[in-house]
Parts: sequence; structure tokens; C-alpha cells
Amino acid sequence: MTAAPAVDAYPGLVAPRPHLVTPRRPAVSVTLRVAGPLVLVGAWWIASAAGALNPAVLSSPGQVAKSAWQLWQSGQLQSAIGVSLYRAAAGLAVGVATGLVLGVITGFWRLGEELLDSPLQILRALPFLSLVPLFMVWFGIGDEARIILIAVATTFPMYVSTAGGVRAVDPKLVEAMRSFGLRGWALVREVVLPGALPSLLSGFRLSMTLSVIALIAAEEINTTSGIGYLMNQAETFSRTDILTVCVLLYGLLGLGADLIARGTERALMPWRPRRAAR
Repeated sequence: MTAAPAVDAYPGLVAPRPHLVTPRRPAVSVTLRVAGPLVLVGAWWIASAAGALNPAVLSSPGQVAKSAWQLWQSGQLQSAIGVSLYRAAAGLAVGVATGLVLGVITGFWRLGEELLDSPLQILRALPFLSLVPLFMVWFGIGDEARIILIAVATTFPMYVSTAGGVRAVDPKLVEAMRSFGLRGWALVREVVLPGALPSLLSGFRLSMTLSVIALIAAEEINTTSGIGYLMNQAETFSRTDILTVCVLLYGLLGLGADLIARGTERALMPWRPRRAAR
């Protein structure tokens, strides 16, 4: 006698159906990503045209675009963007390198963790904005103080992610490679860092985003160049159009930083899924 199927024996059950993800065309995906910002700009434009937005509070998109073009023609915009990019990139490079080295030391060697982790956790708990006055006293009002502030802000996300990723590497794999003669930094370079790569890239992405936040804070104090200088000048003369240009520039820098981090992740880990499952 043939056994009855499970769906007949249990009426509440249904026959399983595989969940297939339909691939989305690239044009549709790009359209959906652009739709959100376009809706916001459209609502902004309509509110300005209808008089719901006071120009003294927020200039219209047309006035903002006109001011951006004038700044570009005068060369001020390119100069400000170049200075700000240099500060963010230099601080990020120092911070990521420092966090990577410290994370490997504390995550891989017990002595390093015992000596360094506690003071680093104390420093990590300090808001980096509280260090601004102290850095200005120590390093003056030049770019050194701003770069060091950005470096401090970006060190700790990289440090925490690296240390956690290094500790998560399979210890059996490490011991196996030690039995083949790998020791010290060779073992770290060939086994530990590749095993911790997902955590390293997560820390790198967080540091990239935080570098823009730290840049905004660093350029708000006694700056004579960069996007922050344009903002301070616009605030002095109540130019909301230029203020909006600067805010949008900071937002674009943050978006660019995230895109670079995602591109790096795709290049180093092409096997990881690039889109959400649903």
C-alpha cells in the first residue's frame, strides 16, 4: 500500500515551492535608486515655487544651482573641494593604517591585548569632538590638527573591526599553518588577514563614512580654506544658497566614500552577494 502524501495527511500543510529571486534589469535598479533623490528635489522645488519655503531659510534649487555655478566659475569651489578631499584622505589613511596595525596586535597576540586594549577602549569612549580644543592648542590651527582629528576619529572603527575579525579566524587553521612553518607577520599576512577580510572591509567602510563627519567638525573651527570655510563665510553673510551648496557637497563626499568602500568590497570579495535577497 502506498503511503499518503504529507499534504493529504496534514491538511494544514501546503506543497513547498522554491523562492526564486527574479533578477532585476540594471536600468530598473538605477531608476529606483535615482527616484528617491529626484522626488526630494521635486518637492523642494515645488515648495519654493509655491512660497512655502522662505528664501531666508532655504533657497530654491535654481538659486542653489546658480550659486554653485558662480563658485565653480570663480574657482573657489574646486579649491575648496580639493582642500577638503586632501584633509579627509590624509586623515583616513593614517587612521585606517593605525587601526589595522593595532587591531592585528591586540587580536592576534595575547600580550598585545593585555597591554593595549584597555587604554584604547578608554580613548575610544572619548567623543572625538571633545578633542578639538586640545588639538588646536597642541598643533595650532593648520591642517595638521584637522588631519590628526580625522585620523583619531577613523582609527577606532577600524581597530574594533580588525581585532574582532582577527579573533574570529579559525584557530585550527592558524595552528595548521604554524605546523608548516609560518610564523609572525608572515602568518598574519598569509592567513589571518585574508580570514578577517570581511571584518576589515566593514571597519574600512565605517571609517570612510566617519572621515566625512570628522571633516565637517574639523572645518568648522578657525579654518581659512576648504568647504568649511565657504560655509563660515556664507553664514556670516546669511547666504543660505551657498550654505546649501556646502551641505550638499558634504553629502556627496559621504556618498562617494560609501561607493568607494562598496567598490573595494566587490573587488576584494567578488563571491559575496551584492544585493538584498528580496
